[in-house]
Amino acid sequence: MKINYIHEPTDLQCGQAVLAMLLGTTPEKICEFLHNDRETTLREMQLVLTANGIAFSRERKQAFTKADLPKIALLSLETPRCWHWSLYVDGVFYDPEHNILDDFPQCERKYFWEIYTK
Repeated sequence: MKINYIHEPTDLQCGQAVLAMLLGTTPEKICEFLHNDRETTLREMQLVLTANGIAFSRERKQAFTKADLPKIALLSLETPRCWHWSLYVDGVFYDPEHNILDDFPQCERKYFWEIYTK
């Protein structure tokens, strides 16, 4: 899966940026769809995925290392500043705040939902 990195337009739009990267659209279009340009909830993230035909696990799992992650995952990370959405695809972290990384950005707890591909 080819991902075009998107930096979050504002400090509150990591969720919209993650969804935009996954769907190949813009954070602005995700904001319009959700009628929300601030923090996104898990329910909103799942709503966008479902509306766009993206299958995903409903079970939240905890990751301790990169090896715990599936091929594609929606990440919820407890960073020093806040809870934060990020995207993991094929060994690469596409983090809307911290750029493209080889490992998790600095965070304490790490949770994920697997994204299924065909």
